[in-house]
Amino acid sequence: MLRKHGSMDMTEGVIWKQLLGFAVPLMLGFVFQQLYNTVDSVVVGNFVGKEALAAVGSTGNIINTLIGFFTGLSTGATVVIARMFGARDREGVHNAVHTTMVMTLVLALVFTVIGVLMTPQMLEWMNTPTDVLPQAEEYLRIYFSGIIGLMIYNMGAGILRAVGDSRRPLYFLIFSAIVNTVGDLVFVLVFDMKIAGVALATILSQILSAILVCASLIHAQGDHRLILRRLRIHWPTLKLIFKIGLPAAIQSAVTSFSNVFVQAYINAYGSACMAGWSIYGKLDQLALLPMQSISMASSTFVGQNLGAQNIPRAKRGIRTALGMSLLSTAVLMLPLMCFSKTLLSFFNQNEEVLRYGSMFVLWISPFYLFCCVNDILAGALRGAGDSKGPMIFMLLSYVVLRQIYLFFISKAVHSVLPIGLGYPLGWLLCAIMQTIYYLKSGWEKKQANVT
Repeated sequence: MLRKHGSMDMTEGVIWKQLLGFAVPLMLGFVFQQLYNTVDSVVVGNFVGKEALAAVGSTGNIINTLIGFFTGLSTGATVVIARMFGARDREGVHNAVHTTMVMTLVLALVFTVIGVLMTPQMLEWMNTPTDVLPQAEEYLRIYFSGIIGLMIYNMGAGILRAVGDSRRPLYFLIFSAIVNTVGDLVFVLVFDMKIAGVALATILSQILSAILVCASLIHAQGDHRLILRRLRIHWPTLKLIFKIGLPAAIQSAVTSFSNVFVQAYINAYGSACMAGWSIYGKLDQLALLPMQSISMASSTFVGQNLGAQNIPRAKRGIRTALGMSLLSTAVLMLPLMCFSKTLLSFFNQNEEVLRYGSMFVLWISPFYLFCCVNDILAGALRGAGDSKGPMIFMLLSYVVLRQIYLFFISKAVHSVLPIGLGYPLGWLLCAIMQTIYYLKSGWEKKQANVT
């Protein structure tokens, strides 16, 4: 049920229509969000060089280490707001919105300082080749200098999504993606700023999206309206946000940080392999967008329905979300595998780069179905206030076991393909453990402890 101020009440109505109606704008928003780095890669890959392409691609794990931590916390905020929205707790929604925005401003300052100061060290940990290092460092320093825009947008968009509004975040992302694309072309082709121009265009577009989402919250008509003079921390709400969000934050940050070391294994095979891995990653991110969007929709759906004490409906929503995720991912996998080289050539035409990229696509993408199980169940459990279970399984599978596997396989086999296969191995192990936990843990009985 859509309310006048743009929010969606998911506690009644046709489940698949509500999930689809929420997830499609969210997915389109993710598509445009991915365009930030994708357009950056296309521009530098075609107009600057493969070293610049490798620099942009290899910095993703460093960026995601800090942003992943914040995204995990924002998940906690989204769940808390969704639960209070479903329970019709007007004061609770108001306190949560203002607490999360103050938390965002503080963390933005901290992450800016950490990101700028730690850039050289993190690039060293990745064994970044000397021909890539200067451009990677320049890109990261500029990116982290303007990271406040990305953080404010993500939190503001999370607030809107918690109350069922996934449309306005989409509109803001479309606008900012257009600004980023135009900025890339102008700064690189007209002003010849190379990789610095790409980074500047990115942070400019993110700042504009942050301004738009803040304006939307300030002029909102619902309980989630942002009133600047009331910005303060409501400590019980902050504690609840950390209770739900901190496990997700730790899991996301540690996983991304461990991928810095995975990138180090890839880097050992040279800049062509780095560039091939980078452009495979762009297709990988796009292929997984439906799954990720449905997962976020399931978190909001479960949060609202458990807030309304409707456990059977929450369970039906999880089953529906899992089916939708598996179907959409399977449909996308086929053209991705059949036309991999053509799709990859949009980023770079170097034959060696395309050979590496195609190899990664063909061997890894069939395992995306395990990611569907992981993300949907994790999203549902977090919507129920259980972040510890998904955190434990993902850290064990994506970090501990994966790093052990990579250490030994890199000693035994001198080929990059077994390195790349460390990812689907982690997905498979996590899917098995998380399914067992979901079926056996009795999460629906524990949900009352969240509020």
